Amino acid sequence: MEFQPYPFEKLNALIKDIPQKEGRISLTIGEPQFKTPEFICQTLSQKAALLNKYPKTSGEESLKEALLGFVKRRFGIDLPCEALISTFGTREVLFNFPQFYLFNKKNKVMAYPNPFYQIYEGAAIASRAKVIHMNLTKENNFKPKLSTKEMQECDLVILNSPNNPTGSTLSLEELKKWVEWALEYDFLLLNDECYSEIYMDSKPASILEASYAAGNYSFKNILALNSISKRSSAPGLRSGFIAGDSQILKQYAQYRTYVGCASPLPLQEAARVAWSDDEHTLYSREQYAKNLQLAKEILGVEVPSSTFYVWLFVGDDLEFARNLLEKENIVVLPGSFLSRENGINPGRGYVRLALVYEQEIIKDALLRIKKWL
Repeated sequence: MEFQPYPFEKLNALIKDIPQKEGRISLTIGEPQFKTPEFICQTLSQKAALLNKYPKTSGEESLKEALLGFVKRRFGIDLPCEALISTFGTREVLFNFPQFYLFNKKNKVMAYPNPFYQIYEGAAIASRAKVIHMNLTKENNFKPKLSTKEMQECDLVILNSPNNPTGSTLSLEELKKWVEWALEYDFLLLNDECYSEIYMDSKPASILEASYAAGNYSFKNILALNSISKRSSAPGLRSGFIAGDSQILKQYAQYRTYVGCASPLPLQEAARVAWSDDEHTLYSREQYAKNLQLAKEILGVEVPSSTFYVWLFVGDDLEFARNLLEKENIVVLPGSFLSRENGINPGRGYVRLALVYEQEIIKDALLRIKKWL
């Protein structure tokens, strides 16, 4: 298997000859820079003695109940227990689930947005699947699209709404249409919803809600993926879930017993209290909203209503990234590193800004970026 270097590896190669100076601001990685709430850390500390026990691959029932409770509160859906699996974050699922699902398919075909989270590509390579890139461009409002012929060909379609890196979000009606296509053309539809809890005003819809809206109450051919990383500023907890079609998840749960990705019990306990509480999420959500408003005011660009990214057009993204680091000591991620050539490279000309710091740092960085636009 031949995997492409990760975007951050390509970035390091691009800027390796630029001397590192004190005070560098990195807006490259989507890692929350706010402190993990104290009650989560305290629970982790208090439950450390559980390290003397093996965790179950299926996860503790108490954590699963917390996840089901989150889905009920957030999306208004009472999921049956068999329709949700607790996972060790979502990166492992995005990599191993396509390999599981596509294993017995004869002519394996995956579709996903372009630009994309590179794990999608890694999963396609490991699955030996043909890839259909759904270009996200300004002309299509950064919304994914497939032709009828492509949908007939697909086995697995991955959506990412709210989207990384463009920030575009599919409405409930748009997601509902995708559910209807998944049923009509019999492909499995997975929505990566890891940014669903970062929003300014209205809450982004889930593919689970769209499935209900389409009358697909059993979630046939429908899966949602979510994570605590952004919601609770706790990526180190590695807590996520996959939910939806229970027939597929029953087989996937069996597969997972061989993967070795069980979450340690102290992490599960800390994740349980985090998923059970909504109030602690308000602070970081408000900070991200203020940062996005700063970007709108300072850079004079449209900003997303969800996620904490700004997908900024700069012309030559590689040159811009180098110049910005040399002149302003700010690191940004070139968009061409996040996408692949598909007629065009839809990421070329853009940079991704991750607005994950306190407002003072973001404001200073944005004012300096403005000078180079």
